[in-house]
Amino acid sequence: MARRPRISALIIARDEASNLPGCLASLGWADEVVVVVDPASRDDTLAIARRKADRVVSRPFDDFASQRNAALEASRGDWVFAIDADERATPALAAQIRDAVLDRRSPLVGYRVPIRSVILGRPFGHSGTQDDRPLRLFRRGKGRWVGSVHETVALRGPEGVLTEPLLHRTIPTMDVFLRKLNKYTSLEAIEFHRQNRPVRPWDLVVRPFWTFAKLYVAKQGYRDGPEGLVFCAMSGVSVAVRHWKHRELTRRAEARGRAA
Repeated sequence: MARRPRISALIIARDEASNLPGCLASLGWADEVVVVVDPASRDDTLAIARRKADRVVSRPFDDFASQRNAALEASRGDWVFAIDADERATPALAAQIRDAVLDRRSPLVGYRVPIRSVILGRPFGHSGTQDDRPLRLFRRGKGRWVGSVHETVALRGPEGVLTEPLLHRTIPTMDVFLRKLNKYTSLEAIEFHRQNRPVRPWDLVVRPFWTFAKLYVAKQGYRDGPEGLVFCAMSGVSVAVRHWKHRELTRRAEARGRAA
């Protein structure tokens, strides 16, 4: 009888002491759990990981793809399943994952997983979140993460889509929303600058309003109530902030060039 494929669950975490225990508790079905912890964490993330995960790597953060690839390299499973600390794998999703990797006749080497999000305390069904289906499960040797900020899996082979969702409880308060906005817009601006992307007035003047309209009207964010309005509006603000930060980086670089 052929050996059952082993599944490694991979998590990257920083300052996730409030989320990590619940995430780890939802992964009892995995053959192995690997956590990569940013040593800059200011809470008990590392201690929690060491108590409950099978393997823990402490690695200074450079970018998200590198952190996830470090977890991949530390794991040993035939398949890997990526999950964030503020997400939960339901028993139904776990069963579907096990069925997928056991199907030896399937040509698929990776699977996208739908996300069901709770944002600002409200379950969302719209605002663009209904389209979230990141690739989270893939066969070892068939994929690696790429992208410094919004990392994705570069998969070598055909992919499918699971139907059972991951539960995502994110952005519980406005304070958390603002901290995430500041962090991610800084990383995005740095990446734009690294790519020598030009500063365009359209990105500052039009794109933020277009983003809000797309999420609130086209993606029906209005159906998510006042929380949907705030989420869509702040998404537009995020676009403006990241492009303003990119403008600042570009101007500082130009000033240094003129002074040299």
